[in-house]
Amino acid sequence: MRLVICYIIGLVFGVGISISGMANPAKVLNFFDVAGIWDPSLIFVMGGAVVVTFIGYRVVLRRPAPLLGQGFQLPTRRDLDLPLIGGSAVFGVGWGIAGFCPGGALPVLGTGRSEVFVFVAALLVGIFAVNTLRRSLAARSATV
Repeated sequence: MRLVICYIIGLVFGVGISISGMANPAKVLNFFDVAGIWDPSLIFVMGGAVVVTFIGYRVVLRRPAPLLGQGFQLPTRRDLDLPLIGGSAVFGVGWGIAGFCPGGALPVLGTGRSEVFVFVAALLVGIFAVNTLRRSLAARSATV
């Protein structure tokens, strides 16, 4: 049952990305082109997502536990550190160059467009590279 619910959630997300036009990298790139053909629709998509998330958290967190888990897994840290700031910067630059964010690229894989596969491959390489670097730094600091 959990797998079915996860599939439905992913399907709703993918349909939402497609309906909003965020599966089209040109639409996203036009949002960043404030000196040219600026398209403000991304602001409305993000604003709608923030409103739905705000209301959703208020409703869901009144429950004692999630439907498919033992407890809520909420972040406890509120500080800004170098990995958070650096990761945000890399995410923003990658989004501005490619026109895809990770969540938006996954539904677009179904179109078979080669640039999406290149983006997702680069995304995966980046994830593995960061994890390898973190393990290496942790091992180095453990031996010092």
